Amino acid sequence: MNLEFFEPAEAAALMRCSEGWLRDGAATGRFPHACWGKGKIVFTSEHIAEIARLSEILPATHPLTTDHGANSSTRLIGTRARKRLVS
Repeated sequence: MNLEFFEPAEAAALMRCSEGWLRDGAATGRFPHACWGKGKIVFTSEHIAEIARLSEILPATHPLTTDHGANSSTRLIGTRARKRLVS
């Protein structure tokens, strides 16, 4: 077993994020973590990899097309304009 254990400050430095963000995510159950003793939060190397996967933003599978009944010269700015075209 090749697990490494990190305290929140160490994990945050490794991930280049704030310690508070990691602690909040663990406290609300969004992020995997371990608790030792009286609630001491600890992250394993596997937890950190999973947090990175959970925080990924992937491109949409269906790109936004401009063919919603409008001609190609129509400018769409913001989501309200797109919703009006679809309605």
